[in-house]
Amino acid sequence: MKRQLRGTVAFAVCGSFCTLGAAVAQAEQLVRQGWELLPVMSYAASGLNTRFGRADEWKDRLETLTGHRVLDTLQDVEPLGPRQLARALVVAPCTGTTLARLAAGLSDTPVTLAAKSLLRVGCPVLLAVSTNDGLGASGENIARLMQRKHYYFVPYGQDDAAQKPQSLKADLTLLPAALEAALHGQQLQPVLREWN
Repeated sequence: MKRQLRGTVAFAVCGSFCTLGAAVAQAEQLVRQGWELLPVMSYAASGLNTRFGRADEWKDRLETLTGHRVLDTLQDVEPLGPRQLARALVVAPCTGTTLARLAAGLSDTPVTLAAKSLLRVGCPVLLAVSTNDGLGASGENIARLMQRKHYYFVPYGQDDAAQKPQSLKADLTLLPAALEAALHGQQLQPVLREWN
């Protein structure tokens, strides 16, 4: 039985390398739910090898999962909005660096230009925060983006308050529900979650 497609979403990953596995697992969940995904990778995610995996392995995994070439240049992502190639952008994980660029209105990376491209035509941008300074320097950027039209967040909380008291991480299991809400112009509530 052929599954009905629900639409196309751009799915961007940034360099919170310890979170990439969980983010890609949610991309798999979205594909199972009928979404077509256009994979986007930040410069860090597409270019750095870490103890959590090699950049080319993550790229191959995303391309195999989605059936699309990874978009990892400014030229690749610029048409997303004007050509109506996607209904939304998911950024999972969204690092503190990407939060800062988005809050400042910078569009100098594939992920931030993808956001600008889709925002200019009124599409939602869903951010799954993963940053060690969410209750520090990145906190003001989260607050600024929460006030802007078409920005939504996957609910998040302190993932390790004892060892990393300023760290915030999205509950990625809520990503599909947060995407549904964002596509209806709503923020999935409550935004702040308690980690067990």
